[in-house]
Amino acid sequence: MLQRTWIMGLLGAGLVAVAVNAPARAGLIPGTVTVQSESGAWRWTYSVAMPKDMKLQAGDYFTVYDFKGFTGDAGVTSPFPDDSYKANWTVSTSNLGKTPDRLSPDDDPNVTNLTWTYTGPDLVNPTGGSIGNFFAVSTFDKTASGSFTGTTHITDVNAPNYTDNNVTSTLVPTGTDVPPGVPEPTTLALLGIGLPLVGGARVLRRRRAA
Repeated sequence: MLQRTWIMGLLGAGLVAVAVNAPARAGLIPGTVTVQSESGAWRWTYSVAMPKDMKLQAGDYFTVYDFKGFTGDAGVTSPFPDDSYKANWTVSTSNLGKTPDRLSPDDDPNVTNLTWTYTGPDLVNPTGGSIGNFFAVSTFDKTASGSFTGTTHITDVNAPNYTDNNVTSTLVPTGTDVPPGVPEPTTLALLGIGLPLVGGARVLRRRRAA
């Protein structure tokens, strides 16, 4: 089995606070991205982290944009706090969005976006910060920089009904579909590959929930 893992890092952050004078907080973050071979395709796994001063409520979600070569297979493994919480996550696709208010991610209307939506009870203090490993399968293993947005809630007792919307960068599959009958060359250049840190401007928005 071939597997590659990238550790994502923030090289800089631009912060905008709206509607509440709360301390700046990072929202949902795709901490690591792992790509491994799977039955002639490639499984992309995003380990998503949430800070301790945040919580997930039903309807909160995150989106990975422009996921080329999507095969239709996506889901979650190792959800916090246990595997029974797999039932509390749904995956949907669209070519535009789903995007939190006032965020402007890179979004090609001709390429599939993947959105994982939480539907369970309030979720706080995930072990190690991780809320789970979220996967999607692509026909491509080559990487490109893409956008990631998320919306969650803050746990501040002085602002209990405020959401946190953020946008950052992640890695997504890229490639060109091969016409039927034309074999696709396999090139595996793994040696010498470092661990690139993909920086992304982060926009945080606070707003009073409706």
